[in-house]
Amino acid sequence: MINVKRFCFNAARANCYVVSDETNECVIIDPCAEKAYERKMLQQYLHDEQLKPVRCLLTHGHYDHLLSCDQIHDEFGLLPEVHHAEETLMERVEMRIEEIYGAGGFRYNIVKPKHYLKDFEIISFGSHNLVTLHTPGHSPGCVVYYCEKECLAFTGDTLFRLGIGRSDLPFGSYDELTKSLKFLTHLLPDNCVIYPGHDKKSTIGHEKKSNVFVKPDEQ
Repeated sequence: MINVKRFCFNAARANCYVVSDETNECVIIDPCAEKAYERKMLQQYLHDEQLKPVRCLLTHGHYDHLLSCDQIHDEFGLLPEVHHAEETLMERVEMRIEEIYGAGGFRYNIVKPKHYLKDFEIISFGSHNLVTLHTPGHSPGCVVYYCEKECLAFTGDTLFRLGIGRSDLPFGSYDELTKSLKFLTHLLPDNCVIYPGHDKKSTIGHEKKSNVFVKPDEQ
């Protein structure tokens, strides 16, 4: 049985997920704690639950989804993993964080990805697998991590509850995002629970019925 713990961190209210199972191995998806107390919350949860992080996964390379990759590296020796199409964005992360925070006191020690993920690459932890689904649009290398065994998916900023990620940011594309939504809603079953990069969880079926961005001709 898989367990999903959601944390909502930083000024952008991005979601960080700790995904574990009965073996106590876990993956950390989008480690984005900014404040010291946020980092402490994440650290304390991992300690209290006696979890062993084995992978550090990013749904994409925007700064608000990776603000504590340095913490995960320092504490567990894990480097972030992200789709290979995000390489350009990852090279600009430190500069972007400096633009956002300036002299505000936040310091991020840049950690480069361990390796870049491929389409349909399998991420293994404990007794579970996640498959990497490439869903460009919000950014070139956005991915969804899908666990078929438990019928759940971590959709990042591709698909939200009653919304989608922006496509007007640098390297974004609404046409690509539309194709990605069509791909997801055809591939994933209606009862698949989605855990987005912002806001609360939903299901594919609910989004098909209620999300105005998931158009009838994309179902």
